[in-house]
Amino acid sequence: MKKLSLLFLLLFFVFPSALLAQTVRPSATPAEATASVTVEPSPTPTPEPTPRVDITRTTDITVGRLEQILRDQELGAPFPFNLVKYAIRATVSAGVPPNTIVLLLLLPLVIAIIAGARHVVGIRGFGIFLPASLAIVFAAIGPVVGIGLFMVIVLTSTGARLLLRKLKIKLQYLPRMALILWMVVGGVLLSLFLAPVIRHPDFTSVSIFPVMILVLLAEDFSKVQLGKSPRTAISLASETILLSLVSYLFLTFESLQEFALLYPETLFVAVAAFNVLLGKYVGLRFIEYWRFRRLILKEK
Repeated sequence: MKKLSLLFLLLFFVFPSALLAQTVRPSATPAEATASVTVEPSPTPTPEPTPRVDITRTTDITVGRLEQILRDQELGAPFPFNLVKYAIRATVSAGVPPNTIVLLLLLPLVIAIIAGARHVVGIRGFGIFLPASLAIVFAAIGPVVGIGLFMVIVLTSTGARLLLRKLKIKLQYLPRMALILWMVVGGVLLSLFLAPVIRHPDFTSVSIFPVMILVLLAEDFSKVQLGKSPRTAISLASETILLSLVSYLFLTFESLQEFALLYPETLFVAVAAFNVLLGKYVGLRFIEYWRFRRLILKEK
């Protein structure tokens, strides 16, 4: 269908211009007058890629859609079930962007999912807050650019640690971490210098706040490397990225954004109930069932 529409537009614009170009000069001979005038066809316009919707930014695409959702919802009396809905509308009318409210409403849900994945499934990671922060980073700059910058940070952090060990520079913990983070920031800055070559919209629009969150991840990564082993640090970092990608899918799911904005009371109560039920679970994690499956089968 797209090719047919492009062909139709090409015929619509080229044929009239060809007819207008066939003008006859006054002193032209009949042979010259009847000669056809060749017109070069205009190049077919290439469709521009659809920009990625950034829920963390206040743009016409994100804010307009969410404001329209609020306008279309019909509310009843404020008490007892619509108090938060009225508060959201008053806050948006005062100038607070609705996408900020949506992210705040979805953040407890994302944290509950991360807690469930760690407590029940057995996926590890660097805490709970850091994967949730990385999910917001992925929503801001995209998962591809986010993972790319994360790999730059991991490689730079590992290389800095190995360099300090090879040079036999003995430092106390805090100055050592400060020096490693100095090298990490240098590596991120060098990667951003490639923006004129890469020219990716997500890469060229990187702000300071996603980079700061990624640098915080580098600090935790370096702590694990210094305290345990590089293999453990890489395993924890990989599982942190996995949790962040799952959380990113929940943050960017438009139907879930609409539900959080239209029914915030239901979402808050459901997340609180989920956390209470999750805290009652005292059994083995799913990964532990798989890890000790032979021992469990022998006991049975």
